[in-house]
Amino acid sequence: MQASIKTISFLGITTIGIDVQIQVFNGLPAFTVVGLPDKTVAESRERIRACLYSLGISLPSQRITVNLAPADVQKEGSHYDLPIALALLAAMGVISPEDISNVVAAGELSLNGNVSRVPGILPAAIWAKAREKIFICPEECAQEAAWSGDGGILAPKTLLSLINHFKGEQILPKVSLKDIPTISDKSCGCLSEIKGQTMAKRALELAAAGGHNMLMLGPPGVGKSLLTSRLPGILPKFSSEEALEVTMIHSLAGQLSESGLITERPYRSPHHSASLASLVGGGIHAKPGEISLAHRGVLFLDELPEFARAALEALRQPLETGKITVSRVNNHVTYPARIQLMAAMNPCRCGYLGVGGKECNLAPRCGSDYMRKISGPLLDRIDIFVDVPDVKVADFLRSREDIEPSAVVKNRVTAARGIQAARYKGSPVKTNAEADGQELEGQLQVGAKEILYQCVDKAKISARGYYRILKLSRTLADMEGMDAIDARHIYEAVGYRRIEL
Repeated sequence: MQASIKTISFLGITTIGIDVQIQVFNGLPAFTVVGLPDKTVAESRERIRACLYSLGISLPSQRITVNLAPADVQKEGSHYDLPIALALLAAMGVISPEDISNVVAAGELSLNGNVSRVPGILPAAIWAKAREKIFICPEECAQEAAWSGDGGILAPKTLLSLINHFKGEQILPKVSLKDIPTISDKSCGCLSEIKGQTMAKRALELAAAGGHNMLMLGPPGVGKSLLTSRLPGILPKFSSEEALEVTMIHSLAGQLSESGLITERPYRSPHHSASLASLVGGGIHAKPGEISLAHRGVLFLDELPEFARAALEALRQPLETGKITVSRVNNHVTYPARIQLMAAMNPCRCGYLGVGGKECNLAPRCGSDYMRKISGPLLDRIDIFVDVPDVKVADFLRSREDIEPSAVVKNRVTAARGIQAARYKGSPVKTNAEADGQELEGQLQVGAKEILYQCVDKAKISARGYYRILKLSRTLADMEGMDAIDARHIYEAVGYRRIEL
């Protein structure tokens, strides 16, 4: 007796089809799973045995062999429970093998027969939809799977209900997209709640408009973290393509606590004690880390110099290429990581360098020593450096009505992003920060080009810094709706650069 069914495996965000083959034949009773299963997959036989027993189904006193093909691909995760159980039921004659011939299944079985949630349902459903196959997943994941498209999805709560569906004794309800709530990733406050910091707000708007990386320097308690927390509130909404891409990454990481689509840009803020693996990704299964989970969103690193040096240096690749490769002995996985880095730090370890009456005895040397904890190559990848000073008493007296709310700033940011979307239409580039700097050189006015060359020569700016100033100038021009980059845009962009003359 033989039967087979399809399921999936993952290599990063790449979905690989797996053929679950079962043969039941005479011999000493045994239940063997082969095809490079990890411990979780190997243990599925005990979960399946107990699950079937709870339904009143006993395994035959024969030899049962499960082959997961292709056999040279590592199989990981508990989602193999459901496809193995269905193939076994077909081989035993409980259901017809034809019922599962055009099926892709994924789900974990509990001992009482329930089908439980597993990660990676959305990319699995998309893979099944592309091949015109029926997709079977847990009821808890039905709404997540439905984003792959209408029809062709079965979402049983229990294995018994699925068996009855195949026998024609019960009809599982159709999963409908209209019943799916969306997920709001973060609720943010308003910029009008922040007193003072006019220059920092201007820099924040500029960073949002062009997707630029930004570092804020200032003493404790001046609002650096508060400013960054308001950034998601002025960023434009996801496109449907971006939302699906980000949701797939979070689905693979098991980060979707509710079913639905992530519709607002991720905002990840790991603690400075975070390890290299938690930022980059890794572990036994090479799962995505904070950098990939912030894809198309914001990665905020507060107290930047306090992070481990190796963790900070790992940011170099994603900030340049928009992707990150997690290399392990058994896995080499590449995840998308097009992030907007927002960082904050004190000017020195005590935090009060430059604040009269509060400086420590080591000033100003303590400031340069503290800054040296961050490597030059990483600093060179940051577009905007802004000082955040103490808030003045006069700023506390201003009412919220006198300060621009996030909604007004968001409209300007959205307009600038719209200009960029039209400029880079048909290419993978979304913002000026991702653009090829050489293509922007032709948009410089003659006078602006000369000023840029002079600044680069005098300040000994690197080639990377040259193009980052150019991209920042392009964003400044877009915020004013101008086709060409003017001299004042160059001056302002250079002013945001960290330059030691």
